[in-house]
Amino acid sequence: MATFKDFRNKVKPNWCPGCGDFSVQAAIQRAAANVGLQPDNLAVVSGIGCSGRISGYINSYGFHGVHGRALPIAQGVKMANRELTVIASGGDGDGFAIGMGHTIHSIRRNIDITYIVMDNQIYGLTKGQTSPRSEMGFKTKSTPGGSIESALNVMETALTAGATFVAQSFSSDLKELTSLIEQGINHKGFSLINVFSPCVTFNKVNTYDWFKENLVKLSDIEGYDPNNRMTAMQTLMENNGLVTGLIYQDTEKKSYQDLVIGYDEKSLAAQDLSLDEEKFNQLMEEFM
Repeated sequence: MATFKDFRNKVKPNWCPGCGDFSVQAAIQRAAANVGLQPDNLAVVSGIGCSGRISGYINSYGFHGVHGRALPIAQGVKMANRELTVIASGGDGDGFAIGMGHTIHSIRRNIDITYIVMDNQIYGLTKGQTSPRSEMGFKTKSTPGGSIESALNVMETALTAGATFVAQSFSSDLKELTSLIEQGINHKGFSLINVFSPCVTFNKVNTYDWFKENLVKLSDIEGYDPNNRMTAMQTLMENNGLVTGLIYQDTEKKSYQDLVIGYDEKSLAAQDLSLDEEKFNQLMEEFM
């Protein structure tokens, strides 16, 4: 049986010391081991940004895609090889700006992958500009007078779009984050896990101390029911989205794969896709 050490490789992360992404990487490795995966059972697909490097730091199949396109690639991987556990990952700029359309449609499609977003409310790799998650008034190099745009409420958006697994965590809470990733992997459908992952270099507002003072753990709310969508939405709105834990889960809605007519139980990756010359010529004639 694999341990989290089996998901380590020899590539040393070059994130800034103190970056929350280190804990996200550790949580993925621990969760993968805890649910019984082997490195060759896991594929990690990432986009661009500091967090996009994570696919190269885990001993598994990995793909570092282009900005905002982790989800289309991850869905393609899952459809081609249903035997793989697929994790897509990236930052808030990657998933909620240029990639927001893919995020919404992945939620709507409910394909069986897990999407982990490292949310630091800023563009870190390009040296500190506002992201869709930056609060109004947030001052950066691109908004020296303060941002005049409202922050995107991503968890509320996910619920509205029909997400079947919505969770949020804090990178310093390794135990909770690992547990949520395990639950997301085991969920049959699209799992969205947003992780508050502080940028210690460029975001001097949303710091570790700030989150510790402002976050509310759903496990501390007496009687909270993650199977009640209306309760989930109300709780998010009452706490300005600053909650951690399993926000909502729907186990009744079927995944995309379960609804595809003729989706072969034998994965595409395991099938013989070679063509003999006669079949090749026949197909070519259809285009002549």
